Amino acid sequence: MSIKLYRHPLSGHSHRVELFLSLLELDAELIDVDLMKGAHKAPEFVAKNIFGQVPLLEDGDVTIPDANAILIYLADKYDVDNNWLPKEAEKQAEVQRFLSIAAGQVAYGPAAARLVTLFGAELDHQKTIAISEQLLATLETHLSGRSWLATNKPTIADIANYAYIAHAPEGGVTLQNYPNVKAWLKRIEGLPRFVPMQSSAVGLAA
Repeated sequence: MSIKLYRHPLSGHSHRVELFLSLLELDAELIDVDLMKGAHKAPEFVAKNIFGQVPLLEDGDVTIPDANAILIYLADKYDVDNNWLPKEAEKQAEVQRFLSIAAGQVAYGPAAARLVTLFGAELDHQKTIAISEQLLATLETHLSGRSWLATNKPTIADIANYAYIAHAPEGGVTLQNYPNVKAWLKRIEGLPRFVPMQSSAVGLAA
């Protein structure tokens, strides 16, 4: 059965799924959804995802919306060694904690700041930067003496948090004061079959 990923190339949520598919060596058809023209709110797309958001994954007859839900699904179904989503209760809870960070502070910080600068979102830019800086300072401390967010190996927690933090400068958030965070980003980028997210300059010029 073929896998289809409905995405937008500048969406960090979409990228985390695209990256994980690559890391798992899973072939998928990438289907771009034109958010600028409201394609994600069209009736045929809302029929697939009632919230009208990308990414959305179709795996045969199974349809999974929401980036973090997709990561869990893919890890549970295709990662036979349980490396990306450990089965031990304590480790799995730690992974979930950082999935919540990705859906919380990352979404309201660097992701939101980027929405302001790239797409003109009517948000308080200074507030999004302040949230970002607080988050980055916390992660900088957390990553002192450790390589990965949740366990001693890369997990979906790292994949979920990567894109918007890596692209935080596009939202006016500097990474210069956070060497541990920058080293963590480099470790993710050094994983076999890593794929980068499209740069904003390319996407906005297209």
